Amino acid sequence: MFPILTLSEMRAADAKAVAVRGQDALVRDAGTAVGLCAQRLLEHCYGQRVCVVAGPGLNGADGRVAARWLTSRGALVRVLAFNEPPTLLEGYDLVVDAAFGTGCTRPFLAPKVSPGTLVLAVDLPSGVDTDTGALLGEPMKATATIALGAFKPAHFSGPSVEYAGEVHFAGLGIVTGSDDGLVGDEDLANLISSNVDDHKWGHALQAFVGSSLMPGAAELVLRGALAGGASMIRLVSRGDVASQVRVPPEIVHVNESTVDPRCRAVVAGPGLGPDAPAWLREGLSTAQCPVVLDADGLDRAFIDDCAPHDGSWVLTPHAGEFERLSGHRVSVDRFDDVRQLARATGCVVLLKGPRTLIAHPNGALRVVTSGTASLATAGSGDVLAGLIAATIARGHDPFDAAALAAHLHGRAGAALASYATASEVATSIRSLVGRLPRP
Repeated sequence: MFPILTLSEMRAADAKAVAVRGQDALVRDAGTAVGLCAQRLLEHCYGQRVCVVAGPGLNGADGRVAARWLTSRGALVRVLAFNEPPTLLEGYDLVVDAAFGTGCTRPFLAPKVSPGTLVLAVDLPSGVDTDTGALLGEPMKATATIALGAFKPAHFSGPSVEYAGEVHFAGLGIVTGSDDGLVGDEDLANLISSNVDDHKWGHALQAFVGSSLMPGAAELVLRGALAGGASMIRLVSRGDVASQVRVPPEIVHVNESTVDPRCRAVVAGPGLGPDAPAWLREGLSTAQCPVVLDADGLDRAFIDDCAPHDGSWVLTPHAGEFERLSGHRVSVDRFDDVRQLARATGCVVLLKGPRTLIAHPNGALRVVTSGTASLATAGSGDVLAGLIAATIARGHDPFDAAALAAHLHGRAGAALASYATASEVATSIRSLVGRLPRP
């Protein structure tokens, strides 16, 4: 997991690193990382025309070190003070924005760059709020941004995302831990869990999904759960779903609405219809295991009445469902939005989107950026709900399970061609799981 820190947290981490290593060493390492990132953007340095817009603080110092590093490799570099550049920077192959980065707390009018010029922002495009991603003035639109020490909320939330471009990471050994983080591929190394005495009930789950009007939702949830390693699935639907879709033969159909105590997780909601909360109330009141609630199950009154408010339930709204649950639209500060709903409901909240956010009621947050437009297809969320439930059934904490499953789901979608179907996403998940390291 890559750390995500707020401005105050990053300043505290920087202060500790300076106390141990010294400011000169820290600036040297950061500036070298910026130079290397610039070289990758340019592909080669010799003869390239570079302008570094340098501010008065450490961000500017990083930029000046990068300028010397690029010059030593043959680039033609000009350093301009942040308050000196002309309104238009032209004639350059690359402009390095080292004016303020995370230190910007006032409106900043960045110079324009001529079309085709690469722009590299140091830490953040100058002119955005670090913690919310709100714009302060008119930042420069970056081709790429190099996050130093840790990612910041503005890399993933707010209008600043459109200004950051492709975000790269240079840890520099500054941050040793954080409550918030970006999920990465290395986190999937711990996804598969098993025991020598495993049996079919060891990772079982119960699914309250599907109806005669929406049978396909049940099939997709079940396929996602099987791909994620559910060893037994008890299916409870509204109507004869099995005669309408290709329910996998491994599924056990049951009529009773209570949750079998041997199940390790429950997934509920997809395809049940608008009166799902009333229908689910009796069944979920008997659940002694974590619950993943999606789609038609996402009703605030139902959640307030039935959820144990201990972080064991996972809610998976998209933006419209989030508005219904919270009473307001998703704002510029998506980090704060999802945290507030998690605290208010006592549930883990997974807010879907191009950058999926997962919040725990205690305030911890995970970001998943692996998703692509391939997942913007009907039924993709049903697959994810089943996958999360299976990941819980395999032994993961609901918060971690939601983050791991969302990242795997995104990776599965990215492996497919454009316009892939949700069924193909489930198949892709199984393929990726098959290539993961086993314990």
